[in-house]
Amino acid sequence: MNDVAARVSVGPQIQLADLAVLKAQGIEVVINNRPDGEVANQPSHEAMAAASAALGLSYYFIPVSPRGLTQDNVDHMQAALAASSGPVFAYCRSGNRSGILLQAATQGGS
Repeated sequence: MNDVAARVSVGPQIQLADLAVLKAQGIEVVINNRPDGEVANQPSHEAMAAASAALGLSYYFIPVSPRGLTQDNVDHMQAALAASSGPVFAYCRSGNRSGILLQAATQGGS
């Protein structure tokens, strides 16, 4: 699934206004890997979903706990990637959890 990983970028927390920038850069899918409420100024996943929809972006909420990945996280990430074909941006607080999840979701096939 290296071709899948090649179309995915990961990064740190974005704000609502960043979604239009990502769309202008060609991103078609946004994956939020950050649980709601980690910090006070973090946009909720509901707000991100609504703003993504308004821009015509696909949006997935696959929260990964700071304590680590679960098999459900990996399964949901694989499903999100399989359901999309365009460029993807996945984010969390720093980008680390998104990167680890991407690696886990694309390593074993399926």
